[in-house]
Amino acid sequence: MNERIRLLFAEAIDIKLENLKNSEMSIEVAYIEPLCEEKKISDFIIVPFIKEEYSFQAQLDTNPDYEILEDVAMWQSLLLRGHVLIQANGVVYSFKAERVICIENSQTQVESAIQGPQIALSENINISLNLIRGMYPSPDLSVEEHSIGSLSKTPVFALFDQRRVDPTVLDNVRTKLTTINVEMLHSAGELEKLLVGNRKHLFPTILITERPDRITSAISKGKIIILVKGNMFALILPSTFFDFMHAVEDDYDSYWMTRFLIFLRYTSTLLTITLPALYISVVSYNPELFRVQLAFSIAGSRSAVPYPSFIEVFIMLFMIETLIEASIRLPRYIGSTATTVGGLILGQAAQQAGLVSSIMIIVTSVVAISNFVIPVNSLSFAVRFLKYPLIGIAIFFGITGVAVGLFIYITYLCSLRSFGKPYMRIFGKLRPLEGDVGQVKIK
Repeated sequence: MNERIRLLFAEAIDIKLENLKNSEMSIEVAYIEPLCEEKKISDFIIVPFIKEEYSFQAQLDTNPDYEILEDVAMWQSLLLRGHVLIQANGVVYSFKAERVICIENSQTQVESAIQGPQIALSENINISLNLIRGMYPSPDLSVEEHSIGSLSKTPVFALFDQRRVDPTVLDNVRTKLTTINVEMLHSAGELEKLLVGNRKHLFPTILITERPDRITSAISKGKIIILVKGNMFALILPSTFFDFMHAVEDDYDSYWMTRFLIFLRYTSTLLTITLPALYISVVSYNPELFRVQLAFSIAGSRSAVPYPSFIEVFIMLFMIETLIEASIRLPRYIGSTATTVGGLILGQAAQQAGLVSSIMIIVTSVVAISNFVIPVNSLSFAVRFLKYPLIGIAIFFGITGVAVGLFIYITYLCSLRSFGKPYMRIFGKLRPLEGDVGQVKIK
């Protein structure tokens, strides 16, 4: 066995090939050192074989962790997945000694909640499954394994409640997972793009989350969860627009507080999309909409600005977009300080230099803060883009153009589908007795 493996991995210096012998028998052992737990190999193979306190052949025959391997073609892939191959008396066994490197006790970094659980999914997929199984202790929870990537062979797990999942959606997901043809897969975001395909959607149609409580809540509503090995984020599908506007905190706060926060969230989204376009429309076309005092105040603040209103809108939005991008790329410890100082200095200097009016700085600040109210980042990024087409329409058509643009946005949202489900549909709660046993087609 070792001679053949030496030919397969001729250029790999990290392959370990050993011949061991005791009074009972001799064995050949092969494994790739960086991929395996040395302690596990020592405790389960080397030490029991050398000490001979118990017959090693009997251990191989009785312990289910040692699996007989009959297919020689599997040797290479098993070694690359952290298995140890043992040849004893002409029979080859595989023993799983995979070393998993991950962040221990990971906490939520992206979706924080004050009152909810603080633990997040792990890069170790077994820990993630443990968290989900612990929060959703139902025998109806099914787990399917797929492998994606001709080179990476990344394990991908699909989780769903077989009584509540939509079989049409499940078949669609299974088909897409088995037909993905890529060489490498590293992250949940990459898998999301592959599942959506070549369709150039402006809005995200698959929700990415790190919270096990959001995942179990989605499973109970009949959704499908996809976990990627080595990634602490999961995909939830199908997802609607309202799922992206839902914060996990909404499930833990009081009724009226939750309704107020939801109202605040939708109002902020409307503001961040329309406010720059409305500013241009009102200042350039319809100043009569304001009271006289406010119209004079705006005109006074713009008296030193030498160009039309849409130029100052573009200048300030360019500044705020670069600050947001810088805050994402900068190291965590200096990011907030650098962007706060940069924002204050840039805004004040631009206003004093007469490049923008003080009213425009207020508008820009409201737009930026409102955008951060959206609880899911992928939707927040999409909404950031929506204000620019409206600004373009407002430059030529004023408030009428803004109204037409909003109507086009709503029509586009209503036309979107997430795995065949309407994107703007409000799904009601599913009663536990609605599902039928055997609803899912068994492959």
